[in-house]
Amino acid sequence: MFSCVKPYEDQHYSALKRACLRRKVLFEDPNFPATDDSLYYKGTPGPTVRWKRPKDICEDPRLFVDGISSHDLHQGQVGNCWFVAACSSLASRESLWQKVIPDWKEQEWDPEKPNAYAGIFHFHFWRFGEWVDVVIDDRLPTVNNQLIYCHSSSRNEFWCALVEKAYAKLAGCYQALDGGNTADALVDFTGGVSEPIDLTEGGFANDEAKRNQLFERVLKVHSRGGLISASIKAVTAADMEARLACGLVKGHAYAVTEVCKVRLGHGLLAFFKSEKLDMIRLRNPWGEREWNGPWSDTSEEWQKVSKSEREKMGVTVQDDGEFWMTFEDVCRHFTDIIKCRLINTSYLSVHKTWEEARLRGAWTRHEDPQKNRSGGCINHKDTFFQNPQYIFDVKKPEDEVLICIQQRPKQSTRRDGKGENLAIGFDIYKVEENRRYRMHGLQHRAASSIYINSRSVFLRTDQPEGRFVIIPTTFEPGHTGEFLLRVFTDVPSNCRELRLDEPPHSCWSSLCGYPQQVTQVHVLGAAGLKDSSTGANSYVIIKCEGDKVRSAVQKGTSTPEYNVKGIFYRKKPGQPITVQIWNHRVLKDEFLGQVHLKADPDNLQALHTLHLRDRNSRQPSDLPGTVAVRIFSSVSLTAI
Repeated sequence: MFSCVKPYEDQHYSALKRACLRRKVLFEDPNFPATDDSLYYKGTPGPTVRWKRPKDICEDPRLFVDGISSHDLHQGQVGNCWFVAACSSLASRESLWQKVIPDWKEQEWDPEKPNAYAGIFHFHFWRFGEWVDVVIDDRLPTVNNQLIYCHSSSRNEFWCALVEKAYAKLAGCYQALDGGNTADALVDFTGGVSEPIDLTEGGFANDEAKRNQLFERVLKVHSRGGLISASIKAVTAADMEARLACGLVKGHAYAVTEVCKVRLGHGLLAFFKSEKLDMIRLRNPWGEREWNGPWSDTSEEWQKVSKSEREKMGVTVQDDGEFWMTFEDVCRHFTDIIKCRLINTSYLSVHKTWEEARLRGAWTRHEDPQKNRSGGCINHKDTFFQNPQYIFDVKKPEDEVLICIQQRPKQSTRRDGKGENLAIGFDIYKVEENRRYRMHGLQHRAASSIYINSRSVFLRTDQPEGRFVIIPTTFEPGHTGEFLLRVFTDVPSNCRELRLDEPPHSCWSSLCGYPQQVTQVHVLGAAGLKDSSTGANSYVIIKCEGDKVRSAVQKGTSTPEYNVKGIFYRKKPGQPITVQIWNHRVLKDEFLGQVHLKADPDNLQALHTLHLRDRNSRQPSDLPGTVAVRIFSSVSLTAI
């Protein structure tokens, strides 16, 4: 996974460190200097900031003191509780923090070899589809010899301050971390996919069945190494970091450090009673101020849990910012949860594995409508289909599909100002089984995401077997930017971009002909089919000029609903399109009937109910059953 980590800004850690050791100097990063430009992108500085190396702040500086823990972290003066919450989650996962902090033993201070220290560190972050290696020097901003941003509870521990500096370098400056997004940081630490859940809108507090289902999903993400955070929306500026009567803080990101089912009762009784409580442990990035309701550190509810169970859970009675809540109380008092799931694509795993398709794209502006790729959302019907389009297949009767679109992160610098996100989202359409060219007209919308000016938008959806088109868009037309599309399915989806609007002209076109007409055939269903005692196991085949589309088998019914579509670019419009219905059998499939469609563009009747006929070419006779077909034809190949 890390064999292809890319040096950020072409700074190679090993080469820079060797050069510093050879010259016997401490590294000074020219790309992120110890100046106000690395602190702010706008406004005037506050108190005089002095950049100091750890050795000038304390004696015996260390990367880690007594290991790494979510208790190490404290929020600084910038509003970056979201980043601290993400770091707290990271610290609870050894396999993850060792990816973000590579070769940590080699980077650690060694008091016995002071000459081996070069004042240089490097950290890995997942950024827009690839892991990048960010190099920094160890000069940190201080006021009165105190770190002003993220710092550890141990004065001589510096891992969190250094990780934050590397992250600020990616963002453009420290001020760019003010009021950021936990979901983004969790993705940048893991390469996972973040799913935001609105607890209020979902009504989880009052719907026990929905709440239990959500808890199982949260438990699964946590047990498989994912990261989770929770927060309470602040509606106004006055709400930001306002403390509620229950001890929780608004507009504040909390790290979820444990998710479990707690057994109630004492001794043997606890094993025979099936009563368990869904519980979550959270941590306030301030390192203090906790929940004071049921199951808080000193509450009497803990008497219901045996001492051994409490020890197993690591329950402590101190104001360390960490506390337990029932999941029902979490849903009642918090407004949002962010699940960052680590998408497992390893075939060697015992857990569910996903097939990932990862494609880069861009919204670009062009005066020619056929070349324009920034058409805005569906509100702008005239330009919507000018957006980039991606096709994928669901190859199972039904499959869970995860889709994430991420716009390229923008830096906030003094030269360019604050990097603002575009409002983005996407729609998914169920299309013809054989579509190979871009969509030009509306079809059945299978799902759609929200539109929001966040860095990424996520959607989890269940879809039936078939072919789908994803259209990622900006909310307004004419906006430009790069994006990364990630599609996860159970089996490979063959996801790819649709670039052509119609079949291409080639040197063979003059010899073999070029399509004169496009026809869409939508077979809705059939009725009155030749029946057996259990009903027919029928399927439909649509044939046109050597191309064919086949539906899934509809089992045990004489009135099947096929809902299958095909699109055909016809060189010989005079030749009819054939729709055949077959009965699926073990040894040999049985022909149930067919119809021929002229599909004339001048025929304005779209829906046809036709009697099935046999295959006698001279005098076809009627067979039992009818088929319902919707047809649309046009001489313009970009009409559908």
